[in-house]
Amino acid sequence: MFVHRNSLSILIFMTFYLMGCMDRNDEQAGRNETHHADHITALNYIEQGELYNAEAVIPPQCYTKTEGVNNPCYICHQSYDEKHRPNQMRDGTLQGAYAFSDVGVSNSWTNLFVDRTESIEKISDSVMHKYVSQDNYTDLIKWMKSDAWSGEVTEIKDLALGAAAFDENGLALDGSRWVAFNYKPLPSTFWPTNGSTDDVMIRLPRIFSELNGQFNRDVYYANLALVELALKDETRTSQIPLNEQIIGVDLNGDSILSQSVQTVFSRTHYVGDAKSIQVSYMLYPEGTEFLHSVRYLGMNENGEIFNAKRMKELRYMRKATHMENARINQTYYREAKEKALENLPSTVDFADRGMSNGFGWLLWGFIEDKQGKLRKQSHEEQFFCMGCHKSIGSTLDQTFSFPRKLAGAEGWGYIDLKKLKDVPNRGESLGEYATYMQRVNGGDEFRQNSEMLSKWFQNGKLNIEKVTAQPSIYSLIAPSPERAAKLNKAYMTIVNEQSFLFGRDAVVKEAVNILKEVDESQPPLKPEFQYQWDIRLDWDAGSSTLAADTVLN
Repeated sequence: MFVHRNSLSILIFMTFYLMGCMDRNDEQAGRNETHHADHITALNYIEQGELYNAEAVIPPQCYTKTEGVNNPCYICHQSYDEKHRPNQMRDGTLQGAYAFSDVGVSNSWTNLFVDRTESIEKISDSVMHKYVSQDNYTDLIKWMKSDAWSGEVTEIKDLALGAAAFDENGLALDGSRWVAFNYKPLPSTFWPTNGSTDDVMIRLPRIFSELNGQFNRDVYYANLALVELALKDETRTSQIPLNEQIIGVDLNGDSILSQSVQTVFSRTHYVGDAKSIQVSYMLYPEGTEFLHSVRYLGMNENGEIFNAKRMKELRYMRKATHMENARINQTYYREAKEKALENLPSTVDFADRGMSNGFGWLLWGFIEDKQGKLRKQSHEEQFFCMGCHKSIGSTLDQTFSFPRKLAGAEGWGYIDLKKLKDVPNRGESLGEYATYMQRVNGGDEFRQNSEMLSKWFQNGKLNIEKVTAQPSIYSLIAPSPERAAKLNKAYMTIVNEQSFLFGRDAVVKEAVNILKEVDESQPPLKPEFQYQWDIRLDWDAGSSTLAADTVLN
């Protein structure tokens, strides 16, 4: 009898709970309709503290029309068999089923459906060139050092200049201990041909860079190598020359302490003053920081694309809490349960300290204001970042870029696309970008990058021989000067509107391969077009013209 009453109580509770969720979903839908009907601006929502899109964690790419065969979804949604892998989201099934809340089925990214051609024509090339050549990072740092900001101050002197702020091995010249690394941008949002350039820096806690309380370059790079091995699940890597005699550790496993070694084997513990800290499998140590600048497309007199001085956004992550696997698994279970119940997503916002993703990381970001100065993102603008850094199956410890770092010593240094080849992902034979374009049937998730289609496709089919013949990924994913100018101007119109809540993708013309409403009864992709994929890359492999697709099901 007790069991019956308890079951009935649970049933009653769940009924009223789900009714409450439905009410909240209806309220959100009403807000979206109001936006469309009355042309309420994004700033109106921010200034009034009103929520526009409760499902801001669903990125625009999730509304792509796949026609059942064009698959950009596999980059984020993956399931892995390894029980020891910390990421246990196992959301590869989302390649074959929509699992949106009642709010999520409606596409709130209305900027995708704006034709910006007329607005772009009003912006001159000279005005745009001058704008992207300006430094808006230095003023941000000055502001962060004022009483108006109580969070971390992420200063790297001359960061606006890009590579000039770092030495040949990526170490910041200003003594801040930030280290830039060369990595292969994730397909395809961060391909320059789709609107932005970017760079990423990592910084380990001070103890990882010190020996007897003093900064030691050898110790720092040895520990950076150990982090790389842990994240990539490897046993050895090359590294810049390190002095084992100074560190006091046999790094290359030859039982001799040498003055110069360039191989580091995996270890159970870090070295130097961090020698008591265990290396955690596929996890960063507590206190790890990442700094990510998203920039406009710079162009030199030869039409070559580079990272402009002006930043669209500055993003920051800090691992505030180390979580053991059991706790991580519980968090993933809770995420899966929330999705199954179609609850609206939520997060804890610690203001200037950052927004918690629930997995130990705090995130915050800055974005341009109407005058082009970097301002703190609003709660909802920041919440957008959780779509990628919270609960998808492909990430390693909630990150993308570092697991994709060019392997070993060659990967330390400011990002340079001309030094990177289109190597395949682990377990595949065709170059990653060629594979992506083949699976998506285009050069972007929306299949509307006409320049990529005309350049790499012939009669609707990817010209694999032409793609694999390219000397670097730069020639694959760099836009023409004409396209770069249009993309810069398209984004500038969004900045002028301050309409980031409605989408921050630089779309020149109205998107046509995007759903405005999702029919959940129709699966996104047929089983034979769902793929298993690993975010990590096979840097030792050459590109092949033979595709080796691994079907998910």
